Amino acid sequence: MDADTPAPRRRARRRPAGPDRVSARDVARHAGVSIATVSRVLNDSGPVADRVRRLVAQAIDELGYTPNAAARALVRSRSETIGAVVPTLENATFAIAVEALQSRLRQAGYTLLLASSGYDRSNESTQVRALLARGVEGVMVVGGAHDPEIEQLCAARGVPLVQTWTLRPDVACVGFDNRAVGRQLADYLLDLGHRQIGVVAGVTRGNDRAAERVAGITEALAARGLDLPREQLIERPYRIAEGQIGLRALLASEPRPTAVICGNDLLAFGAMLEARKRGIRVPDELSIAGIDDLEFAADLDPPLTTIRVPAEEIGRRSAEYLIDRLDGQTVATVTEVATSLIVRGSTGPAPQRGDRE
Repeated sequence: MDADTPAPRRRARRRPAGPDRVSARDVARHAGVSIATVSRVLNDSGPVADRVRRLVAQAIDELGYTPNAAARALVRSRSETIGAVVPTLENATFAIAVEALQSRLRQAGYTLLLASSGYDRSNESTQVRALLARGVEGVMVVGGAHDPEIEQLCAARGVPLVQTWTLRPDVACVGFDNRAVGRQLADYLLDLGHRQIGVVAGVTRGNDRAAERVAGITEALAARGLDLPREQLIERPYRIAEGQIGLRALLASEPRPTAVICGNDLLAFGAMLEARKRGIRVPDELSIAGIDDLEFAADLDPPLTTIRVPAEEIGRRSAEYLIDRLDGQTVATVTEVATSLIVRGSTGPAPQRGDRE
């Protein structure tokens, strides 16, 4: 009897106790076909008559069979999974990017495996190794400063790697110039007449994006003959409460800043809360600006001036880079996304001396 010719239907056997105990052999027996035919249907690895395909599909449905993904990966020599490592799952901007990344990958038939590094390069390297051990076909990471092992391991295995939230001419990346973002915010405030500018930055150790933003601010100040005193550069983790702590430290410095640049919107939200708690009028007495343009930024009172970062676009275009690479297409190595300054009510002209008394 030909493998694709169904045998006479036997009386249905008693269904196994649960889906986990149903095997491809059970499906073949239930459909009255060979196990090789079931394999061809599951893996789309050979011609199968439509009538036979329907019988197998019916048997799968009746038995509640779930194909073993690992076994299918071995058959296809592909895992159809992509790995991503982000610094934290607390930051909404990373969550937005991951959602867009996963959505686009799902459209192309890939599953996303996600890990968090906690802003620790050693841990990031460990997570990438673990993803590679599970057979991921592509990897996304955040930032441009990593343990060299990551690039080496991916290259050795032929696994495409894309770095995000950064621009590097020598690697595949989807992002923007963080130093330019810092310069843009500082120049905007300087043009408003501010000369005492404080900074509540993210922790720069292990975070090249935070360090580049501070470098951009420092460059803009230096271009106008100003500096950024150490006591007016406060580094805090990216949390609202930490923004409050950062502003308290800045207000204790002399001279007190008339404007504060925050390393992201979460820190800026905290700074705004602390200013209100202390009765400091924003922006009349103190201007505050952030980076990201999170959804809540426009709903504050006053609404937050910030740099809009297209996190969703970063996630989607990262997915498209990996998909195209795996499809063997020629793709651009560097993809720059556009950021933009969104001016709202939390910033204004520098107060005159009398206005602050």
